[in-house]
Amino acid sequence: MDRKMFFKTLQLSVGATLLCNQVGAAETVDSEKSNLLGLLIDTTRCLGCRACEFACAEANGLPEPDDDESVLDNQRKTSETQLTVINRCETDAGEVFVKKQCMHCVQPACTAACLTKAMYKTSEGPVIWRGEKCMGCRFCMISCPFDIPKFEYNSAVPKILKCRMCFDRLQKGEQPACVENCFGDEALLFGNRSDLLQTARSRICSEPEKYISHIYGEHEVGGTECLYLASVPFEKLGFRNDLGTKPFPELTKQFLYTVPVVVTLLPPFLLALSRAYGPEKNHKEGEE
Repeated sequence: MDRKMFFKTLQLSVGATLLCNQVGAAETVDSEKSNLLGLLIDTTRCLGCRACEFACAEANGLPEPDDDESVLDNQRKTSETQLTVINRCETDAGEVFVKKQCMHCVQPACTAACLTKAMYKTSEGPVIWRGEKCMGCRFCMISCPFDIPKFEYNSAVPKILKCRMCFDRLQKGEQPACVENCFGDEALLFGNRSDLLQTARSRICSEPEKYISHIYGEHEVGGTECLYLASVPFEKLGFRNDLGTKPFPELTKQFLYTVPVVVTLLPPFLLALSRAYGPEKNHKEGEE
């Protein structure tokens, strides 16, 4: 094994050990009492104008979304070129428009899965990706229960892309671009998560005939910073209802405590050995 491959193997092994440590050390967060920033998305007030999509694209230097309304005929997911999308859902209560983007979990699975802390939860709350730390493993994509992080497969210098809650704008005292450009009557609100929860509860109590008594994201996967209100059950709007209320890192913590370090180190070590000796072996066989 040459020097370069040795250090690559060592890096993979250390990274695997760090994963055990950082997931095991996940702390319970009192999400309501903390000052985490978030969004309240009221689907009963969304007009489906998609202004948030266009504002997001401009703020992030992404291609302008297709302005053909036929895109609403399909249930879309976010992509490497669209970090937020509006979907139209046909329900018994009529058309409902739903904004989809990163949920910014209080205890994110993606940050717990990231070996190098490239996927990082800021103290303010938004979950961001730091390219200079990324090793390209894409564990963040696999671990996300909402299927949000996207990889630029067609780029020579690929990035992981997802909503950052316009973190750069927040640092300047500005609101997220989607919120600033929303034409709905407070369909999108930005603020502290605890305040947004109070606003959501107030709306439900004020108009119980309009809303179902459920704030999506209040408890799901331990809480998310993107919160939703709706007039119909959330599963009818494409939301998962099988996630439970425990943070995903908490679900894996005890398992990782029981896994011997050698089990974590062995797979990357064997993979590195295979890559190190495979080409050389084939070359020698060719000479014979």
